[in-house]
Order: sequence, then C-alpha cells, then structure tokens
Amino acid sequence: MIQPRVPAGQEEKVAALLGAVEAHIGFVPDGLRLYGISPPLLESFVSNVGYFNGESALGMRLATMIRYLVSYRASCSFCVDLNEGFLIGMGLDIDAIRAGRENPEAAPVEANELPLLRLAVKAVSQPEQVGGSDLDAARDAGWSDRDIFDAVAIAASNRAFNLVLATFKVEHQGAFAAWTGS
Repeated sequence: MIQPRVPAGQEEKVAALLGAVEAHIGFVPDGLRLYGISPPLLESFVSNVGYFNGESALGMRLATMIRYLVSYRASCSFCVDLNEGFLIGMGLDIDAIRAGRENPEAAPVEANELPLLRLAVKAVSQPEQVGGSDLDAARDAGWSDRDIFDAVAIAASNRAFNLVLATFKVEHQGAFAAWTGS
C-alpha cells in the first residue's frame, strides 16, 4: 500500500542504518525497509532493537520469544516468521517454539523467565488485568523493576510494530522486492 521512499537527502543515513542491520543479521527485514520512509523513526527503532539485543538483562532469547508470542497473538505473519527464524537460529526446536503459541507455559524459556514472559504477553493483550501479583511473580523469579519494565516495553513496542505492518499490508519478507530505497 505504501512504498518506503527515503526522503531526499536522507539516503546515506538510511543506507547506513539498514547496512548495519544487514551486517548484523545477514539481511534487511522488509518491516525495517518500511521505516526508511521516516529516517528518525527508523533510527529510533533500530536503537530500540539494539538495546534489547545487547544491554537489556532479558537476553536475546527471552526478548525474541516475547516478540514472537506478541506477534502471534496479533496475527502478524511477518513478525511470527521473522522471530521464529531467529529462535530456530538460536538452536531451539520448531515444535518447542510453536508450543508456546497457545500456552506460554510451554514456551522454551528458563523457569525463571516464565513470569516475565507471561507478564509481557498479558500486558499487551489484557493490560487492565495486570496486577501486583504479576509483578511480584517476576520479582520472586529474580527480575528487577527495570527488567519488568523492559519486558512490557518490548512487548508494547512489538505490538505497535505489528500494527504498522498490518496497516500497510507487509505480511511477508519480499513485500518490497523491487525496493531501491529511493
């Protein structure tokens, strides 16, 4: 529905951001290409993902599982496929990954990660039902308030990404196959 045309004068900035993504994961997801239409939002998005892939105590596997389950519940096939691929690349079994779709308790995460995973998924599907007991369960599993905030923030950020992709009908990698960036 929309082609991610990079604004004049911003081509080098966008190329550098997407080039860094490609160097890190081996390709540029079309969801990020879409963000090329707004270089400041692309930069913010890439920075956000970078934080969760390096600085956050959640770890890449838990952060990816949160994104995966949130995307599944949002019916975002692009994000489901992308995150499923990342999880497989981390050595997880496809059947184990998919078992968490309907039952987060079955997700291939560590026992202490389950309360945080449950909280993150609940935060974007039923935020009004999140209570002190949800946070206490995560704290009892050893997570700090910052970790709890990070889990909810990555879930909410991913849900927003799901909505943007759904709005512009980016359903699978290859949506912008003819994209040149200009």
